[in-house]
Amino acid sequence: MEGIKSYKDLLIWKKGMDISVSVYTLTNDFSADERFGLISQLRRATVSVPSNIAEGYGRGSTKSYIQFIKIARGSLYEVETQLLLAFELGFIKDEKKYNEILKQITELSKMISAFLKKLEV
Repeated sequence: MEGIKSYKDLLIWKKGMDISVSVYTLTNDFSADERFGLISQLRRATVSVPSNIAEGYGRGSTKSYIQFIKIARGSLYEVETQLLLAFELGFIKDEKKYNEILKQITELSKMISAFLKKLEV
């Protein structure tokens, strides 16, 4: 990880932050009834992605870092699943934004998998 001085330098962390902001914005339009349901679940899961990338970076060991990156990837899949459910239930009104976020999730998932391959060598 030459040239990386902080987790903030990692593109996967930056992309995770972008997705989090997008999900927070998207869920602002959900029904207030979902405040303690899908809104809360989605927001916690999406924040978990960059948070686990940062926490793993701070652990100081490659083995631990790999574990946290895998947790981040799992949280990313959780966000995707919850977004698919929210769309099916009609909570998402902005289909364009929804599709953009799904595209970001697919891209980040591929990036995380490639990053893991480098770490596991």
